[in-house]
Amino acid sequence: MTYNQQEKYNSKVSSPEDQETEIAAYGPLPSKAQLDYHKEELAAFIHYGMNTYTNSEWGNGRENPQNFNPTNLDTDQWIKTLKDAGFKRTIMVVKHHDGFVIYPSQYTKHTVAASPWKDGKGDLLEEISKSATKYDMNMGVYLSPWDANHPKYHVATEKEYNEYYLNQLKEIPW
Repeated sequence: MTYNQQEKYNSKVSSPEDQETEIAAYGPLPSKAQLDYHKEELAAFIHYGMNTYTNSEWGNGRENPQNFNPTNLDTDQWIKTLKDAGFKRTIMVVKHHDGFVIYPSQYTKHTVAASPWKDGKGDLLEEISKSATKYDMNMGVYLSPWDANHPKYHVATEKEYNEYYLNQLKEIPW
């Protein structure tokens, strides 16, 4: 945001106590979206994946997808609880460094599609997204760039791995 854009933004503030601190015209400035994000104050990271079922802090990418089999999963409960507590946004970890993906990715077998949960037809990203919409909660995703499960995660095969990673980003419905 340029200095002039900041001035226009500040002039639209409805009360003086809501006035933004003037930012000097020096270096990169945050965008309106970045400023809005910080005004939300509370954002929750939800990290629910393979490690929930392996009793380990750090996955290694060799976990068996058969271990992922939630029972009584209620994403409405998660989001409603966050909303009631004052959270404005949730960020869902859709893949952590172990490489296990909580939606049915077409680019890996280390995914919920290979699990017994809902006979391999479950999609935790879709469920949490519907709950976020239902409770008017902003939502983002975290897709780890490190994937310990993928054989191309190595400097020598960086180009191939980056293509794989970008394909996973593209398959997430925005």
